[in-house]
Formats: sequence, C-alpha cells, structure tokens
Amino acid sequence: MTPPNQLPEWVDIVDSDGQVIRAVPRSVMRQHRLPHRAVYVLVFDSHGRLLIHQRTLTKDVYPGYWDVCVGGVPQAGESFDEAALRETAEEIGVAVAPTPLFHLRYQDEQTDVFGAVYRLHHDGPFHFQVEEIVQGEFVPVDHLPRLIQERPFCPDGLFVWREYLRRACDTPSESG
Repeated sequence: MTPPNQLPEWVDIVDSDGQVIRAVPRSVMRQHRLPHRAVYVLVFDSHGRLLIHQRTLTKDVYPGYWDVCVGGVPQAGESFDEAALRETAEEIGVAVAPTPLFHLRYQDEQTDVFGAVYRLHHDGPFHFQVEEIVQGEFVPVDHLPRLIQERPFCPDGLFVWREYLRRACDTPSESG
C-alpha cells in the first residue's frame, strides 16, 4: 500500500520475450507476481572480494535476507543501464556506472524477473541506504559457500552469482 501523499512507483511489465508491454504500480506487480525487469550489480573491491549486504526487514521480498548484489527494479521507462547507475547510487552511495555483463531470466514463488547483470569495482567508502540495507561487508569469494549455509541469502542473487561463475566472467580482481 502506498503511504498517504506519495504516488505509487510504476514499473514495466514484460512479455515472455522480456519486451515491455505495459506499466503498473509496483504493488500490483508484486501482488500478481507479474514478469518485470530487474538489475543486479556485483560489487568487488580491489582485492577481488565481493560486497554482500543484509536487506532491511521492510523489503517487499526477502526481508532480512543477505544479498550478493545491489540493484532493484527499474522504474517504468528506465533503461537497465540507467537503473543500474541509479540503484548503486541510492543503495551504496556510489555514482559510477557499472559494467554490463549479461541478461538472464529468473523465476521463483515470489518473483518473475528478466534481469540485467552488471559488475562494479569499488573500494568504498559506501553510504548504505538505511531504507534498503542494514549492514554490508566485503567477503572473499571462497567464503561464500560457507556463508550461504549459515545465513539466508536472496535466491535470485545466488542465481546471478552462479550464472556469473558459470559464464566465467572476467576475474573480479581487475581494476576499474
């Protein structure tokens, strides 16, 4: 439900090929699990460690879960690249355009996403958006399997991570 005096956030709904067919309020998209677009940004530091963060308990999906990506749902009419830049600026306070990597499709009981995956190299400092992120930390990528067993992680983010590894994208220790 939209708070009083605040307009609903509109998002694009896509067809089975990922093409935009209409826009609806975000609440409608969530309520009906409509297929939509999302951006996922993997953030690495100069040592090749991955930034992970814990989501706030007020998130509409996977509240309190940990995530390996920053990002979110593009606004209606917003490109993937624009959304990736906006989301990294909002969530971690870094206004640097991430590098596009690949597109993917992800579906589970809560969401149906056509996503664009990006990579960003940045050592911080970060300014976590308090409405989105409780805490964050860089972790060596070889520690992720253990952390995934110990903490709840967003399944779409884990899907992105596995696809990143499967595609053998450039090593995370590149400078940039």
